[in-house]
Amino acid sequence: MAQTASKLKNEEFEIIVYRFAANKLVNTETDTLAVEEPLEIRLGLMENGKSNHKAVSITMRTPGDDFELAAGFLFTEGILQSKNQIADIKYCGKFPAQHNTVRIDLQENTEINLKKLERNFYTTSSCGVCGITSLEALTTGAKAIGRKDFPRVAAELIHELPEKLRQAQTVFDKTGGLHAAALFELDGCVTGLREDVGRHNAVDKLVGGNF
Repeated sequence: MAQTASKLKNEEFEIIVYRFAANKLVNTETDTLAVEEPLEIRLGLMENGKSNHKAVSITMRTPGDDFELAAGFLFTEGILQSKNQIADIKYCGKFPAQHNTVRIDLQENTEINLKKLERNFYTTSSCGVCGITSLEALTTGAKAIGRKDFPRVAAELIHELPEKLRQAQTVFDKTGGLHAAALFELDGCVTGLREDVGRHNAVDKLVGGNF
């Protein structure tokens, strides 16, 4: 049996765990769990000369790096192509859910494909495809990379990267319940890392901070 003790950070909860055997209390200890809360992503844009905003997605995520998550989501879904299209990112909504809604306002002359906003996104923490209603919706318009001068990476280093990623997961060390995505230099050094209950959210957080 568990009882909430306190919220340590946005992404962590510390709880009290009571262990029983044969109807007898054996011991009491504390444990740390990963947090999962909904995040609504809204898009602010100009339509017919008027400011408007649309709800784009609701995703179940671990709180933290929410602005990066929202920007990365819009980029990986093909709605945005550059961070220069973003004028402002902010929380909106009324307390206590004010940090569970993020609005991204676009630059005035930004042109986007509004048809991509006609379908409703609902993304759980289980996978990035959940909530997508058709096979056509999986196509985001990503283009093949044309450059040929890619650096070569030793196979041995590639096999070492999962362990390097694991060693850098500070919240996972406490909770044992988070996915992660990371950027590495050619020598294997970690230059960026994000953790989340959803692996697609971890990727979007990382992309949103670096695209």
